Amino acid sequence: MPSSHRDRPAPPTVTHGMADVEPGLRLHYVSAGQGDRVIVLLHGFPQTWWEWHRVITPLTEAGFRVIAPDYRGAGHSFRPAGGYDKWTVARDIHRLLHEHLGLHRPVVMAGHDIGLMVAYAYAQQFRDDVSHLVAVDAPLPGTEVFDRLRSDPRVWHFAFHGARDVAEMLVAGRERQYLQAFFAVRNSDPSAITDSDFETYVAAYSAPGAMRAGFELYRAFDQDAADNRAALARNGRLTVPVLAVGGAMSTSGALIGEMMREVADRVTGCVVPGTAHWVAEENPQAFTAALLEFLGHGAPAPVGAPASEG
Repeated sequence: MPSSHRDRPAPPTVTHGMADVEPGLRLHYVSAGQGDRVIVLLHGFPQTWWEWHRVITPLTEAGFRVIAPDYRGAGHSFRPAGGYDKWTVARDIHRLLHEHLGLHRPVVMAGHDIGLMVAYAYAQQFRDDVSHLVAVDAPLPGTEVFDRLRSDPRVWHFAFHGARDVAEMLVAGRERQYLQAFFAVRNSDPSAITDSDFETYVAAYSAPGAMRAGFELYRAFDQDAADNRAALARNGRLTVPVLAVGGAMSTSGALIGEMMREVADRVTGCVVPGTAHWVAEENPQAFTAALLEFLGHGAPAPVGAPASEG
């Protein structure tokens, strides 16, 4: 089951940075650890790098250097008017890693929710720069699983966020109430996202332009699907090892492995117990154990988080 507040790891010690990746776009990121292996953690909506704060310390203790950016439009990163298709967002991350941080060895690329979509776009565009891909609980545009889930009433927000200007009009001034409802219906443990966590996200998405930027990520889904289908036809499926992680109570959790096998050859499926959508916050211990096992570190994943090679 998810950990109690008493035994959750303390917030990590991280270094904050800002990187100019193109004119008018500055990305915020945090880094921790000094390991030779680098893992990049990409958050989802409506979150920021803080989504990963319970797994950063265990990863650094296992010998990894961790980089957790706020992608364009989120957190402390700038909010340009466009560029929210995931291939463009992935190129932002590539510039951050290669041009700003000087990282030229392959990295572990991990993404949750929108971050999953960015991580996949990164792995397809920069195949030689990724050693492993970790895809956490979200449908990927361009797959059959995405098309099935898009019509599910439980993902009504895809259509709502896609209604340009209408979504902004209805949420403006009500960001707190909207985010409260958004988190609550995708949670298996209401205590997993603490009041402090929630306030962090409310502050981030109440900032001018922040909700618009978040909605634009959804409005790019059709472009993302076209880009992903074209890349699959052009390059074929990914050949790096992929960990497909689903939440046990999530709408898409049981389908993540099937979905990633559409686009990758070497997929290990994992369902994390005691979680719905917010996997890294609802059960950080089980998620981290499964991740480290996949990467060749630590003990086997706990009972209830089965892995299967496909």
